[in-house]
Amino acid sequence: MEQNAQPVFGIEKLYVKDLSVEVPNAPEVFLEREQPQVEIQLNSSGRGVGEGVFEVVLTVTVTAKMGEKTVFLVEVGQAGIFRIQNVPDEQMEPLIAVACPNILFPYAREAVSDAVSRAGFQPIVLQPVNFEGMYMQRLQQQAESGAPAEVSIQ
Repeated sequence: MEQNAQPVFGIEKLYVKDLSVEVPNAPEVFLEREQPQVEIQLNSSGRGVGEGVFEVVLTVTVTAKMGEKTVFLVEVGQAGIFRIQNVPDEQMEPLIAVACPNILFPYAREAVSDAVSRAGFQPIVLQPVNFEGMYMQRLQQQAESGAPAEVSIQ
Protein backbone atom coordinates (compact mmCIF):
# COMPACT_ATOMS: atom_id res chain seq x y z
CA MET A 1 0.00 0.00 0.00
CA GLU A 2 1.32 3.42 -0.89
CA GLN A 3 2.23 5.69 1.97
CA ASN A 4 0.51 8.74 0.50
CA ALA A 5 -2.67 7.02 -0.78
CA GLN A 6 -5.71 9.21 -0.24
CA PRO A 7 -8.21 8.09 2.41
CA VAL A 8 -11.44 6.73 0.98
CA PHE A 9 -14.82 6.83 2.74
CA GLY A 10 -17.86 6.11 0.64
CA ILE A 11 -21.35 4.65 0.77
CA GLU A 12 -21.75 1.57 -1.40
CA LYS A 13 -25.33 0.64 -0.42
CA LEU A 14 -28.01 1.56 2.14
CA TYR A 15 -30.75 -0.94 2.97
CA VAL A 16 -33.18 -2.18 5.61
CA LYS A 17 -31.66 -5.43 6.87
CA ASP A 18 -34.36 -6.22 9.42
CA LEU A 19 -37.84 -4.83 10.04
CA SER A 20 -40.25 -6.14 12.62
CA VAL A 21 -43.62 -4.80 13.78
CA GLU A 22 -45.67 -6.36 16.56
CA VAL A 23 -49.05 -5.24 17.92
CA PRO A 24 -49.69 -8.13 20.32
CA ASN A 25 -52.81 -6.71 21.96
CA ALA A 26 -54.71 -5.62 18.85
CA PRO A 27 -57.51 -4.84 18.36
CA GLU A 28 -58.29 -4.05 22.02
CA VAL A 29 -55.30 -1.73 22.31
CA PHE A 30 -56.86 0.63 19.73
CA LEU A 31 -59.78 1.25 22.10
CA GLU A 32 -57.47 2.65 24.80
CA ARG A 33 -57.43 6.41 25.29
CA GLU A 34 -54.33 6.51 27.47
CA GLN A 35 -51.03 7.57 25.90
CA PRO A 36 -48.46 4.75 25.97
CA GLN A 37 -44.99 5.12 27.47
CA VAL A 38 -42.40 4.87 24.70
CA GLU A 39 -38.90 3.49 25.18
CA ILE A 40 -36.24 3.72 22.47
CA GLN A 41 -33.04 1.67 22.31
CA LEU A 42 -30.20 2.13 19.84
CA ASN A 43 -27.38 -0.24 19.00
CA SER A 44 -24.83 -0.26 16.21
CA SER A 45 -22.35 -2.85 15.05
CA GLY A 46 -19.85 -3.10 12.25
CA ARG A 47 -17.98 -5.89 10.55
CA GLY A 48 -15.61 -6.28 7.66
CA VAL A 49 -17.12 -7.95 4.60
CA GLY A 50 -14.18 -7.59 2.21
CA GLU A 51 -10.98 -5.68 1.64
CA GLY A 52 -11.78 -2.14 2.79
CA VAL A 53 -15.53 -2.85 2.81
CA PHE A 54 -17.61 -2.82 6.00
CA GLU A 55 -21.24 -3.45 6.87
CA VAL A 56 -22.60 -1.27 9.66
CA VAL A 57 -26.05 -1.94 11.13
CA LEU A 58 -27.91 0.60 13.27
CA THR A 59 -30.70 -1.16 15.16
CA VAL A 60 -33.51 0.97 16.60
CA THR A 61 -36.04 -0.68 18.90
CA VAL A 62 -39.17 1.26 19.87
CA THR A 63 -41.40 -0.25 22.54
CA ALA A 64 -44.69 1.36 23.59
CA LYS A 65 -46.40 0.12 26.74
CA MET A 66 -49.39 0.91 28.91
CA GLY A 67 -48.46 -0.43 32.31
CA GLU A 68 -47.28 -3.99 31.67
CA LYS A 69 -49.21 -4.32 28.40
CA THR A 70 -47.22 -3.90 25.17
CA VAL A 71 -49.02 -1.60 22.75
CA PHE A 72 -46.52 -2.06 19.92
CA LEU A 73 -42.92 -2.99 19.29
CA VAL A 74 -41.04 -1.87 16.19
CA GLU A 75 -37.46 -2.84 15.42
CA VAL A 76 -35.54 -1.58 12.41
CA GLY A 77 -32.08 -2.74 11.41
CA GLN A 78 -30.90 -0.03 9.01
CA ALA A 79 -27.71 -1.16 7.32
CA GLY A 80 -25.10 0.26 5.04
CA ILE A 81 -22.11 -1.03 3.17
CA PHE A 82 -19.24 1.44 3.40
CA ARG A 83 -15.92 1.53 1.56
CA ILE A 84 -13.20 2.65 4.00
CA GLN A 85 -9.63 2.51 2.73
CA ASN A 86 -6.28 4.12 3.48
CA VAL A 87 -7.50 5.27 6.89
CA PRO A 88 -5.18 4.95 9.93
CA ASP A 89 -6.22 2.15 12.30
CA GLU A 90 -6.92 4.57 15.15
CA GLN A 91 -9.53 6.34 13.00
CA MET A 92 -11.36 3.19 11.86
CA GLU A 93 -13.34 2.62 15.02
CA PRO A 94 -14.68 6.21 15.25
CA LEU A 95 -15.69 6.03 11.58
CA ILE A 96 -17.61 2.80 12.13
CA ALA A 97 -19.03 3.77 15.55
CA VAL A 98 -19.86 7.45 14.84
CA ALA A 99 -19.76 8.49 11.17
CA CYS A 100 -21.59 5.46 9.75
CA PRO A 101 -24.46 5.51 12.31
CA ASN A 102 -24.84 9.27 11.67
CA ILE A 103 -25.39 8.48 7.99
CA LEU A 104 -27.78 5.59 8.73
CA PHE A 105 -29.87 7.38 11.38
CA PRO A 106 -32.15 9.47 9.09
CA TYR A 107 -33.05 6.33 7.13
CA ALA A 108 -33.75 4.40 10.34
CA ARG A 109 -35.86 7.30 11.66
CA GLU A 110 -37.97 7.26 8.49
CA ALA A 111 -38.40 3.46 8.60
CA VAL A 112 -39.46 3.57 12.28
CA SER A 113 -41.96 6.38 11.67
CA ASP A 114 -43.42 4.59 8.65
CA ALA A 115 -43.68 1.22 10.44
CA VAL A 116 -45.38 2.76 13.51
CA SER A 117 -47.95 4.59 11.38
CA ARG A 118 -48.60 1.46 9.26
CA ALA A 119 -49.27 -0.38 12.54
CA GLY A 120 -52.09 2.12 13.15
CA PHE A 121 -50.44 4.53 15.59
CA GLN A 122 -49.28 8.13 15.52
CA PRO A 123 -45.84 8.20 13.87
CA ILE A 124 -42.86 8.36 16.21
CA VAL A 125 -40.22 10.86 15.13
CA LEU A 126 -36.90 10.00 16.73
CA GLN A 127 -34.93 12.92 18.12
CA PRO A 128 -31.37 13.46 16.84
CA VAL A 129 -28.76 11.24 18.47
CA ASN A 130 -25.22 12.16 19.51
CA PHE A 131 -23.36 9.05 18.36
CA GLU A 132 -20.02 10.64 19.21
CA GLY A 133 -21.17 11.17 22.80
CA MET A 134 -22.37 7.55 23.01
CA TYR A 135 -19.04 6.34 21.64
CA MET A 136 -17.02 8.46 24.09
CA GLN A 137 -19.18 7.25 26.99
CA ARG A 138 -18.57 3.62 25.97
CA LEU A 139 -14.80 4.23 25.83
CA GLN A 140 -14.90 5.84 29.28
CA GLN A 141 -16.87 2.90 30.73
CA GLN A 142 -14.36 0.47 29.27
CA ALA A 143 -11.47 2.45 30.72
CA GLU A 144 -13.10 2.48 34.17
CA SER A 145 -13.85 -1.25 34.07
CA GLY A 146 -10.28 -2.06 33.06
CA ALA A 147 -11.41 -3.54 29.77
CA PRO A 148 -9.38 -2.77 26.68
CA ALA A 149 -10.26 0.65 25.25
CA GLU A 150 -10.39 -0.75 21.75
CA VAL A 151 -13.61 -2.30 20.50
CA SER A 152 -12.83 -5.03 18.04
CA ILE A 153 -14.25 -4.74 14.57
CA GLN A 154 -14.84 -8.13 12.98
